Amino acid sequence: MIDRQYLLDSKQMANFVADGYLRFDELVPNKWNQAAHREFENRTVEGGQAGKPLSQAWSEKSTIRKIFDLPEIQGIIHSLVGPDPLYDHQATHIVNPENKTGQIWHADAIIDTRMHFDIQFMYFSHDTPREMGGTAILPGSHFRLVSETDVARYQNFVGQVKTVCKAGTVLVLHHGMWHCAQPNHTDQTRYMFKLRLNPTVRQLRLWNTDDLDDPAIHGIIGRNHRWYGNEVRLEQVNRIKFWRFLVGDDKFDHAYWLSRLENMPENILNVA
Repeated sequence: MIDRQYLLDSKQMANFVADGYLRFDELVPNKWNQAAHREFENRTVEGGQAGKPLSQAWSEKSTIRKIFDLPEIQGIIHSLVGPDPLYDHQATHIVNPENKTGQIWHADAIIDTRMHFDIQFMYFSHDTPREMGGTAILPGSHFRLVSETDVARYQNFVGQVKTVCKAGTVLVLHHGMWHCAQPNHTDQTRYMFKLRLNPTVRQLRLWNTDDLDDPAIHGIIGRNHRWYGNEVRLEQVNRIKFWRFLVGDDKFDHAYWLSRLENMPENILNVA
């Protein structure tokens, strides 16, 4: 059973809805960062089997298991996809020293129209300064459903975020987030561990909902990332639908964006 102190709160969930990701700086203790880094370097990271419970993914001796068993990370997992989700896949992403080529922008799979969602963790075991690249993500892109490399022709976006961070930093992303690896201009190899998880329960109020009525949530839902221009109105509608799904409230609205689209009166005017 997860201690409620480790669960996300409603404002964090609203940020996930608006941005498509959450960031937790220096979350993993250094002893595990160092151990994981050695496994990355030695190519000895254990793997799991797709479709099996996460709890069965790694042996007790696995450093990655110790990291993802941390109560803080278990709280994040529970809040987003519930208890003991399914292991989907993992990958240790490696960018060699003096690699001047960046990765193309992409989403990680075919077009996925579910309101239900998977999550992807990105874990950085070592300091990642800007010259080492980091992973670039595009906040607010998770509702722009694309098939993997459909966005490869783009180079830069207003508001894109480069993951410059200290060791132990963890990002958790909605499965639809656009992202790409950046060039590594240092003489050190860069590593990033990615893990995708699938829910096994309805994603309904899985977090600490004590602040569910906090008025700040409306401001978060209404955030404008600017790169989509006037189509921010479409994003407002997408976020409202997503929040309704997460909280189980079909009447929730922000700034009347969705209510006006649902106004379809069926009463017939009697003109006799």
